[in-house]
Amino acid sequence: MANLKTFNLEAGYPTLEEARRILAAELRTARREKAKLLKIIHGYGASGQGGVLRIGLRKSLRLRKKEGLIVDFIPGEDLTIFNRQVLELLEAVPELRADPDLRAGNEGVTLIVL
Repeated sequence: MANLKTFNLEAGYPTLEEARRILAAELRTARREKAKLLKIIHGYGASGQGGVLRIGLRKSLRLRKKEGLIVDFIPGEDLTIFNRQVLELLEAVPELRADPDLRAGNEGVTLIVL
């Protein structure tokens, strides 16, 4: 059982609706596998302005949080050791320390706390 699971959601260039369905399935799988964190790679957007997937999926995650389906989520740009929540996660899930996006300020990923 891995506490940190990573999934590339931008592979295959899905539409936002397809990506939402895929994410819902990945969340179910991660919960079934008892993962504590799911990192999704959604990309920043080809336009350089912030992509449809990044914006739309984060909006969906805010709703999932309100519904209690996820504990929280951390945008990749906030995935830093200066973030109190990330420090707590590093204690609970030590393998997060080896993640290449920690400290990278990568807007193309989002970390979901399950």
